[in-house]
Amino acid sequence: MIIHIWSDIVCPWCYVGKRRFERGLERFPHRERVEVVYRSFQLNPDAPAGETSDRQEMLRRKYRLTEDQVDALDVRMVEAAKAEGLQYNLKGTRTGNTLDAHRLLHLALDEQKQNAALERLYRAYFTEQRSIFDRESLAALGVEAGLNPVRTRETLESDRYAERVALDLAQARGIGIGGVPFFVIDGKYGVSGAQPPDVFADALRRAWSDRTAN
Repeated sequence: MIIHIWSDIVCPWCYVGKRRFERGLERFPHRERVEVVYRSFQLNPDAPAGETSDRQEMLRRKYRLTEDQVDALDVRMVEAAKAEGLQYNLKGTRTGNTLDAHRLLHLALDEQKQNAALERLYRAYFTEQRSIFDRESLAALGVEAGLNPVRTRETLESDRYAERVALDLAQARGIGIGGVPFFVIDGKYGVSGAQPPDVFADALRRAWSDRTAN
């Protein structure tokens, strides 16, 4: 049974949602029969490549929030992450175009190391405040995740996998995904958002029941 998960590396709820999904998967008795594939989604696809901006300023502008409102959102986000065993350091975080990071994740998928690569990028961005936009930084993070150094460099210095990213985005639009994380279980069940682990466990059981009944 395959699970497709649309997410973006700069999405704080996506990292939390990943942890909650994994906890739900642990409760699923057939988890060894589950394949998980992460698909590309970009919260800010029009951001200029190679440029970054202040994340809090972007949120204030995009959602017309005050500085205090954004600070309060960050406090709640840090607490939600902490509850999942994640350490978020959001103060001063930059944001930008994640196309290159998603291309790297497609390379990781081909090398069967996608989960390790995604974990490394999330931790780099939300905990360590390392850049996931600069190609030199991405190359180093890819190697740290166990990716082939030569293929990592070749991928980042070209447009390799850009078509796959575009296909992921097109499929997200076709499904009607307006926000992430978004989980599609066995092509039938959709789960939107960073739901509690029990929600994922129940969806997995329903999908498995449907599969074995046919």
